[in-house]
Amino acid sequence: MNQALASRTAYRSEDLLAYATELLKHAGAEQRIAQVVANTLLQGDLLGHDTHGLALLPGYLKDLVAGGMTPTGKPRILNDKPAVQLWDGMRLPGPWLIEQGMDMLIPRARELGVASLAIRRSHHIACLAVYLMRAAKEGMLMVLASSDPASASVAPFGGTQAVMTPNPIAIGFPCSLGDVLIDISASITTNGMSNRKAAAGEKFAEDWLMDASGHPTNDPSVFAQNPPGTILPIGGLSYGHKGYGLGLMVEALTGGLAGWGRADPKEGWGATVHITMYDPDAFGGRADFLRQMDHLAGSCLHNVPRPGVSKVRLPGQSGLALHKQQLAEGVRLHPGILPALADFADKASLDAPIPL
Repeated sequence: MNQALASRTAYRSEDLLAYATELLKHAGAEQRIAQVVANTLLQGDLLGHDTHGLALLPGYLKDLVAGGMTPTGKPRILNDKPAVQLWDGMRLPGPWLIEQGMDMLIPRARELGVASLAIRRSHHIACLAVYLMRAAKEGMLMVLASSDPASASVAPFGGTQAVMTPNPIAIGFPCSLGDVLIDISASITTNGMSNRKAAAGEKFAEDWLMDASGHPTNDPSVFAQNPPGTILPIGGLSYGHKGYGLGLMVEALTGGLAGWGRADPKEGWGATVHITMYDPDAFGGRADFLRQMDHLAGSCLHNVPRPGVSKVRLPGQSGLALHKQQLAEGVRLHPGILPALADFADKASLDAPIPL
């Protein structure tokens, strides 16, 4: 745990879960949906993804109250093949839809080897790494991608006008040396972190953004300018064609396969989603999958570190260690989260969780 995180106030995870669940229920969410959404957000904080954990809850509550998020119901199945489904998410909470999707995909992947789901008209899906944990425990390799067709903050490489969102893509799989959770975006940073820094009047350590004239900057206030600035793709000004290509790949997996995205009318904050679940037993077998990945993981973990680096880690390793520690010692929340929920708590007559 780094020094900045260690200095934050800690709360019992059970208290945070109950608090978030009750806030969601008071805003109109059905009990079982509220529990799944609250738990998914909490898991994001446990893993250390504090811009995609409970920090999202105020926005979710606002959309529930305003009607931008559907509080109850089921997705509509638009296409159903043995190894593929397409859903209309009906603007239901993203964490609920992803959990329901995994419930459907895992048994199909065990039967067929591979199973895929595309979801159009989902609300925001929160922290992608949370879902990878479940897939890895099930012995599956999972690919998860998301785009938000209602917004744009990333320009194509060589351009200056936003076309895409950061477009996260995540891959998780089991490994005997520690499950691997790869949760990355096609852009250098995220909307969530950019918004947090802009609100705090802070700047990034490096030039991860670009103003509307195409000049690199570390100042997130460029998003409030007219015309607005953008987030640079992975690779920045020199090699941003790589992030640009990755972003287009996510758009094809999500909006393209779902048949719904940026070419359609905007409905508000949300997501178009792609999930594919692979069962290693349908390929070379779980034992040989682990033999290969364990060998590779060992080569990475035992690699001689460069100066200034204590050791090489696997993607997700520090997050899983932090998850275990915070479950035992308390969740160290970003200081802005509970104050942002105060008005909702007052309306629901709820007391905020007590610090440890």
